[in-house]
Amino acid sequence: MEKEIKPLRDQIDTIDLQLLELLNQRARIAESVGKVKSGKDTPAYRPEREVQILRGLSERNQGPIASDALLSVFREIMSACRALEKRLMVAYLGPAGTYSEQAAYEYFGSAIDVLPCGSIDDVFRAAEAKTADFGIVPIENSTEGAINRTLDMLMQSSLTISGEMSLPINHCLMSLSGKMDSVHTICAHSHALAQCQAWLNQRYPRILRHAVSSNGEAAMISSKDFDTAAIASELAGKRYGLKVVSANIQDDPQNKTRFAVIGHQKTEPSGRDQTSLVLTVQNKAGTLYRLLEPLDKYGVSMTRLESRPARTGSWEYYFYIDIDGHAKDEKVAGALKELQERSVYFKVMGSYSVSV
Repeated sequence: MEKEIKPLRDQIDTIDLQLLELLNQRARIAESVGKVKSGKDTPAYRPEREVQILRGLSERNQGPIASDALLSVFREIMSACRALEKRLMVAYLGPAGTYSEQAAYEYFGSAIDVLPCGSIDDVFRAAEAKTADFGIVPIENSTEGAINRTLDMLMQSSLTISGEMSLPINHCLMSLSGKMDSVHTICAHSHALAQCQAWLNQRYPRILRHAVSSNGEAAMISSKDFDTAAIASELAGKRYGLKVVSANIQDDPQNKTRFAVIGHQKTEPSGRDQTSLVLTVQNKAGTLYRLLEPLDKYGVSMTRLESRPARTGSWEYYFYIDIDGHAKDEKVAGALKELQERSVYFKVMGSYSVSV
């Protein structure tokens, strides 16, 4: 068998060296791109460009490597090359070990610097002040729906959405001992507690549940107290020295959270985009129907509609809408113009590439 395997291994070694040279060749070209951009007020990071590359690779991939695995490799290649031009600082809802941190690395790759923030508001402040180049915030969960604080901040902030990504959420119940014998409190973010409610009711109905600002904070609290368990990711548990009591405890096995990438940078059309907007109208019969009529007129698909109270005391609402296409697309631009004319308040929160 060794005689048969050795020549195959030799081929692999030769290909690895070729890959090494090609990767460094790519990196050198990336450095040259950075020099061309230098002093021209051109951003180092072009999210639509990276998505186009990944999309093209996925379409051309004929295997046997699965496209998801292939794209993970190329995300890291692009991240490492981008860092030679400029290393990005990304703010996220901390502390270390949250799903937001995981989302930041999965979206931007590992060649970034990260800034943990104590709240969603702080993520926005860091990006607004340019302490961070970008922020990443949860915007919607498949089980619990919209993250209301993120929606409120998107309406108030001058930042724009420049990207999105969806992350599978696999919750683990963890403690210092890996047992629940002495545990009297389970900590987690309120959404995580809700996402695991049926599972907890069945197995630990008498243990107190305490909501904290993030699952990362829950893991950090549990790491200092044998009497407190945490619901968080397995990655957070490893970071804080916790042992898994039970894995995948979320009630919905398809549980996912959608994250928005926020910053000052507006993106160009990529060929497959989405536009997010917020608006409000007068509280009259049929107003919402007339408001959305331009979408039908221009053939623009609406993929999401959320409402939030306007807090005026008059039963008025802000409507958060996602539509297919980029604001610079002719049909979308026409629809947005008419929507704005029919709205009391209107804001495009961002046009960005649909994640691969």
